[in-house]
Order: sequence, then C-alpha cells, then structure tokens
Amino acid sequence: MRQCVYCGDRSSLWSRMCPDCQKLMRRVDELRGKVGFGEFLDGLEQTGVAKQKIMTFLKADPDGQGSVQDQVTAEMTTELMKVMGISGQQTTENVKRIRNSVDKDSK
Repeated sequence: MRQCVYCGDRSSLWSRMCPDCQKLMRRVDELRGKVGFGEFLDGLEQTGVAKQKIMTFLKADPDGQGSVQDQVTAEMTTELMKVMGISGQQTTENVKRIRNSVDKDSK
C-alpha cells in the first residue's frame, strides 16, 4: 500500500491519492473557474469528505506547485483582476507569500 500524497492516508498500490482525495480533486476540477470561494468550499463539503480532511487536502502541495488552496486562490484572483480591467496575473507563489505574511502578522 502507498500513502496518499495529499492527506497521508492509505491509497492503492497504483494511485497517488486515496479515494477521498480523488473525490475532492474531481470536485475541484468541476468547480474551478465557475464559482466563488464560499461556493467552492461548499462544493467540497458536498462530497461527504470530513472537514478536517478537506482542510488537509487544500493545504497539500505534493508537486511543489503551490497548495490546492493557493492554486485556486491565484486563479480566482487573476479572474477578478481581468474583470476589473487590471492587467497581470496572480501566481501561487504570490498567494503563498501573502498568506505567510498575513499569518506572521496575526501571531
């Protein structure tokens, strides 16, 4: 058995993800670019996966390209900038840097 690269639970020998994280990833792909962040989180909860596991999944960065949460936030921010007529693109690195800065300031 292998460990899920998102949550650390057991996955099958042929998969990088456990069944719950596979379900969450399918839902992320369905919702990306179609809903706001609140609706996005509601959509993940509708999968029936426990909230704690959803949070672990969102914070995971198995490929070093930014966490799922940072990727989705960057995409939503970039789309908002386009709608507002602001040129540019938000990257996962920028989102992570801003989040870390806010986390430091709140402590």
